[in-house]
Amino acid sequence: MSRLTEVVKHLLIINVLIYFGATMLMPQMNLSEIDHRVLYLFYPGTEYFQPFQLITHMFMHGSTSHILFNMMSLFFLGPMVEQSLGSKKFLMFYLLCGFGAMLLHLGIDSFSAVHVPVVGASGAIMGIFTAFAVLFPDTKLMLLFPPIPIKAKFLMIGLIAFDLFSGVSGISTGIAHFAHLGGVLAGFILMLSWGYVKRP
Repeated sequence: MSRLTEVVKHLLIINVLIYFGATMLMPQMNLSEIDHRVLYLFYPGTEYFQPFQLITHMFMHGSTSHILFNMMSLFFLGPMVEQSLGSKKFLMFYLLCGFGAMLLHLGIDSFSAVHVPVVGASGAIMGIFTAFAVLFPDTKLMLLFPPIPIKAKFLMIGLIAFDLFSGVSGISTGIAHFAHLGGVLAGFILMLSWGYVKRP
C-alpha cells in the first residue's frame, strides 16, 4: 500500500469532520427543521434546496457505514492515483467526478415525479475506482464480500454492471446508482482526455 498522500489525507479529514460535526452538532443547534440533512443535495427548485448543497453534498454522508466504505476506498486507492496524476490534477479529478455524478443524478431525477436527495462522496470515489482500473488494471484488490482477490479492471466492470442494472431496473437499494455511473463516466472521460487510457 502506498503512503498516505497530501490531498487524500485532507479529503479524509474534511469528510470525517463534516459528517460527525453535522450529525452531532446541527440537530442540537436547530439550524434547520431537517437538521444535518440541510447539507444533502435536494433537487433544485424544491423546498429544501440551497445553492451550497451543490458542494456540501459531496462531503456529507448518510450513515456511518456510508462514510466508512467511501473513506476506506479513498484511503486504499487514492494515494496510488494521486501519485500517478499529481496532487493538483488529482484534486481536480476528484471534484469533477463528484460534479459529474451530481449532473447525471439530477438529469435522471428530472424525469421522476418524486425527487430523492443525494448525499455522499460515492460519485467521486467511483471516479477514483475508474482511474485506478485504468492505471493499474491488473492489480488485484481484495473484496470484503466475498473475501477474494480480483483484478481492478474486472472489479470495475462488475461495479458498473451492478449500478447500471440496479439503476435501470429501479430496484430500491438506497443507493444513487446513476450518481455512481456519473462518477465513472466523468472519470473515464478525464483519464481519456489526459492521455492515460491506452488506445488499441
